[in-house]
Amino acid sequence: MKIICIGRNYSEHAKELGNAIPDKPVIFMKPDTAVLKGNDFYIPEFSNDVHYELEIVVKISKGGKYIQKEAANKHYEEIGLGIDFTARDLQSDLKSKGLPWELAKGFDGSAVVGNFFRKENFDLKNLQFSLLKNKEKVQHGNSKDMMFKIDDIIAFVSQYFTLRVGDLIFTGTPEGVGKVYENDILEAYLEEEKALDIRIL
Repeated sequence: MKIICIGRNYSEHAKELGNAIPDKPVIFMKPDTAVLKGNDFYIPEFSNDVHYELEIVVKISKGGKYIQKEAANKHYEEIGLGIDFTARDLQSDLKSKGLPWELAKGFDGSAVVGNFFRKENFDLKNLQFSLLKNKEKVQHGNSKDMMFKIDDIIAFVSQYFTLRVGDLIFTGTPEGVGKVYENDILEAYLEEEKALDIRIL
């Protein structure tokens, strides 16, 4: 199972981190060992600045290669929410040296995957999602603000990687990312549906 992630897919998030707006999807990956087991996330000892990044997640239900945008919607049936935990201090150091991000993005437990829901129950072009930290809303996004929509992403990614059933695509985070601390409680909602909740330790 691959975890394919899209960076800088919301312009306001790119701006808040001082990044350029991309003209095509920015891709990075997480290993399957990054998926958090259970509901407790332990801040890793190698970082003092772990950030939450809430994202819409797509689960691939039909494999393919060179998938056309017009056919992309046939390759997934469910969507959900996930958190791309990022060791921002480590990422900043790696970026400054021109090195890949995997150590900051792919560590154990860095991919929180919540409940999945049938896509036909939502308007994918106007899909609201939000993250609460200790009951306070800290992130709010809408799929209409994606620079690269879900079907665009699937078509682009499948030019390079064969997609297989069970692969996950994290589609990018909106503005509002921030640091987590011990004893924080994070809850995420897809429209009115609660998709995940975790505790920070």
